[in-house]
Amino acid sequence: MSRVAETARWSLTVLSWFVMLFVAAVLAAALIVPRLAGATPYVIETSSMTPTMPPGTLVVVRPVAQDQIRPGDVITYQIKSGDPTVVTHRVVAQGIDATGQARWRTQGDANDAMDASWVLPVQVKGERWYSIPYLGYVTSFVTSQQREALSILVVLGLIGYAGANFRGAIKERRRKPVVLHIEQPVAAGQSDQPVDVRT
Repeated sequence: MSRVAETARWSLTVLSWFVMLFVAAVLAAALIVPRLAGATPYVIETSSMTPTMPPGTLVVVRPVAQDQIRPGDVITYQIKSGDPTVVTHRVVAQGIDATGQARWRTQGDANDAMDASWVLPVQVKGERWYSIPYLGYVTSFVTSQQREALSILVVLGLIGYAGANFRGAIKERRRKPVVLHIEQPVAAGQSDQPVDVRT
């Protein structure tokens, strides 16, 4: 194999590994890590949190104690208690009602005014753990059952691909000739260069 072909082959292998690692990282961030950590992924559908979280952003939310919520935190909450519709906005004010219960005022980063109603602890689903712009567009096309099946298939595919690459590298290494440099006595009129013996 020529040096150019070998370099191209090596570059392609490195690129494929980078692609594989990138896919694995995206899969882990979107599906595996939230599941293992007891967090919940949501998709930002409006522009109220731009530029930090534009539409299509996947935001992963984890539970938070009410006494840990502070102004500046980004929380996901139900518009009405028991309503599955949720909003992800930033806490801009904190208060306590007559019964001593905490509550918060929120506002989208791109909005000019605070949201109309106070948010109560029973409405809060959690605080933002991390977010990935535009990844939500991908996950929004599949159901939770499909995402789980997809994660298993992708993990198995990555394992199989890694195994195939590893076996290919081992076979390629075995096929390469071993060059032994054997020093022989130099006779009159002969070259004093070592002899290459290929096995």
